[in-house]
Amino acid sequence: MDAARIDSWLWAVRVYKTRSAATTACRAGHVRLNGDKVKAAQHVRIGDELRVRIAGFDRILVVRQLLVKRVGAPLAAAAYEDRTPAREPQAMIGVRDRGAGRPTKRERRDIDRLRGRGDEDADIFGG
Repeated sequence: MDAARIDSWLWAVRVYKTRSAATTACRAGHVRLNGDKVKAAQHVRIGDELRVRIAGFDRILVVRQLLVKRVGAPLAAAAYEDRTPAREPQAMIGVRDRGAGRPTKRERRDIDRLRGRGDEDADIFGG
């Protein structure tokens, strides 16, 4: 075997949970093979570079082994080389549930503290 379908390979190495999810990602243009957008039926070969967009971030994978059936996680991890650069840590932001109404004074202060805004007025008014 010298080639495998790209959607089948992405499913086999556990990038996507289902083959249909991999096919949908290919149709949506979230998968690139050597820089070009691909269709789900296009073949992938050893040494090809894949860019897969998942949750707003690109994963860069180099094919090391061809798989068409789903295998265990250790075998799947050995089938590709992950060249994805490390992400910068992002600060958590305070998010309120929709329909929760306006924040109380205490909640607003907690949100401001979480976002890194100091209590400048607290020094002036002594509170």
